Amino acid sequence: MPLAIDPDWLIFATLLGYSAAVILASVLGGLMPEWIRLTHNRMQIMISFVGGVMLGIAVFHMIPHSLASLGAGRIDQVMWGLMLGMLATFFLLRSFHFHQHGPADFGILAEEQAERAPGETAAHAHDHAAHHHSHAHSDVAERCEHGHPTGHGGRETTRWMAVLTGLGLHTLMDGVALSSGVVAEVGHLGHGTLPGFGIFLAVLLHKPLDAVSITSLMHPVTTPNRRMLVNIGFALMCPLGAFLFWIGANQLSGAWGSSLAGWGLAFSAGVFLCISLSDLLPEMEFHSHSRFQLTAALLLGIMAAVAIGLVEGEHAHDHAPPVTNSNPVE
Repeated sequence: MPLAIDPDWLIFATLLGYSAAVILASVLGGLMPEWIRLTHNRMQIMISFVGGVMLGIAVFHMIPHSLASLGAGRIDQVMWGLMLGMLATFFLLRSFHFHQHGPADFGILAEEQAERAPGETAAHAHDHAAHHHSHAHSDVAERCEHGHPTGHGGRETTRWMAVLTGLGLHTLMDGVALSSGVVAEVGHLGHGTLPGFGIFLAVLLHKPLDAVSITSLMHPVTTPNRRMLVNIGFALMCPLGAFLFWIGANQLSGAWGSSLAGWGLAFSAGVFLCISLSDLLPEMEFHSHSRFQLTAALLLGIMAAVAIGLVEGEHAHDHAPPVTNSNPVE
């Protein structure tokens, strides 16, 4: 039974609640390097679980909802949106190299690993973090005889700013995913069911990992106040993308607004697929020492995505495109 409430108000209230939760999760994630020591294995288990959730949400939720919004006869449009989302994310990753998570891969723990004795066990010689960041030790040697850095700080500042730029753009796209999911589902779910909840859960779980990637890089070369300022600014990017997309969709007449929501879902599904696979595929080469734990975490994440679909029910995928504030286009 459709929800008996003004669609615009429901979208606004839902996005506001989701945004508050995402901001809180992102800020807390960015503060993790200040509070706790994140080991490589713990970080990879978290990444595997979240990657599984994102993969499941893209396949079982976002693509079906996109088809429902655009119409079953427009599967080619869904695939174009999917491909554009994947390519956009790929080029962001290629340009900014931002999707490397947290102290387990770089920043605080990477510096500690670089200072270990050269005789460290060969079992970790192929470790993913060491593979990508083996230059950390050489940075220490670039200090002058008075102990001052000779360019290391400048390179690290450029590095975290590039990561912030890439993740900021990626986070705006997460906001589009969140908003398009809510817009597509509002008015077609049963009472007590939150529109766009599956996408919200994937974004909520992923934002702390993104935030910790930025603040851990900032940690050696910035002050706590500056890290907090950047952390809060980054957390606001997802709600910004969500509300901008909603406002844009609301300005379009009925069917056009619904088509934009469908395209947004297809594009965002491509983003989710690219991001999740960029997390999961390296495990096969670099994390064979924990393959059972990581595989279990991946499957648990996919099962969580499937469970969300069971809560929503089949009717969530059987709706016509929603209309928010105007009559459908004839």
